[in-house]
Amino acid sequence: MMNRFSEIKDLIMSLEADFEKFYDKKNQAAGTRVRKGMQDLKNLAQDIRKEVQDIKNT
Repeated sequence: MMNRFSEIKDLIMSLEADFEKFYDKKNQAAGTRVRKGMQDLKNLAQDIRKEVQDIKNT
């Protein structure tokens, strides 16, 4: 399970530069990358929630 946690941390860290570019420099392309990254984060979180639920129910 710690591998999943590492995936989340790596994804968030990979978005840091794009967050700065979008919010500080108003770079619209970076905003698109942030939105995609946040969607990936949502999907990863959903997968982890399902995995935890499955483990809990066994």
